[in-house]
Amino acid sequence: MADLPTHTIVFEILTRLPAKDVGRSKSVCKQWYALLPTQDFVRIHCSRSVVSSNQRVLLIDDLTCSVRPIISNNNDYGPSSIVTFPFHHQNNDVSILSHLNGLLCVCLNHTYELLLWNPTTNAFKRLSTPDSHGFYINNLDAIGLYVDADDDYKVLHIKRRSGVLGVYVYSREVDSWRNIPFITRQEYLSPHFNWSAGTFCGGTLYFTVCECWIGGTNVVICFDVNSEQFKEISFPPVPSNGMVQGVLVNVKNVLHMFASTSMFEMTIDLWTLQGDYWIKVLSCPPIPPISLSLWCDITHYVTNGNWFVMTKLGKLFTIEMDMKPFECFYPVSWFRGFKGAVFVQTIVSPSI
Repeated sequence: MADLPTHTIVFEILTRLPAKDVGRSKSVCKQWYALLPTQDFVRIHCSRSVVSSNQRVLLIDDLTCSVRPIISNNNDYGPSSIVTFPFHHQNNDVSILSHLNGLLCVCLNHTYELLLWNPTTNAFKRLSTPDSHGFYINNLDAIGLYVDADDDYKVLHIKRRSGVLGVYVYSREVDSWRNIPFITRQEYLSPHFNWSAGTFCGGTLYFTVCECWIGGTNVVICFDVNSEQFKEISFPPVPSNGMVQGVLVNVKNVLHMFASTSMFEMTIDLWTLQGDYWIKVLSCPPIPPISLSLWCDITHYVTNGNWFVMTKLGKLFTIEMDMKPFECFYPVSWFRGFKGAVFVQTIVSPSI
């Protein structure tokens, strides 16, 4: 260590600090002020931040927006702290659509505007433009947040309007939208198909596309973020005798799916993607009955060999899984009535 240059030692130390401490360190000296916002520093700091101690749960209801840690020894929520939105809103009408490396892509429901927001630094960027880009309509549109090979954070926006599908990419680097081609089956334009948010894994964004009735068509649409090409792969071979829901999760850069089928008693299987084919990892026992009031607020995390079913009140129950421990929590479903997200505290900026 004694032979290392001073700037190398400083770099190694600062990239291991919590995000909020990095922000405070900018005022130490001019050299640190210039170093901390650089692309190399932010990228390495972000890569070292993906651990459970840096993860937070952001929860939004009609009255408050709060951030809570996840307590690692019992995998439940810790004490909450109130977050003030840095942008104008009406009664917390903010929906979280996608998240990556500490950035959240959110929608203001009263104006339909899209924003990028870092809740740790509270910096944000509006993505809406006068020519109607960056406006999101729930149940018709799909959003995916990703970073390409040039370390440019981008938003993929799939828009369905009156039977016409448009696909647009926002680049943080150039601060603009552009249209890209998308060849798909015409029936996917129908509102009878539900598109999930995009899950970024291994240079690809994945979307589940599920028909909204029993026995309907279910597929996965893949978007290669560097070639900007789309393709379709099959859904895991799950029973079709009930409503089918596939929830994607990136675990250590390997795509997994929690595929649930239900009419009266829900069953859930965990699958992993190998190439273009799904391999079953495990079958969970039938889920115990859950009251409607709790089901409307439910979400899930998987970590350290266990799968946790959570509500806004805390942990509901645990299913043990024969899997290797993970280094952090992975949200494996969306927050339904109670809006929120699991995010990592980073210094990634929503704008350049």
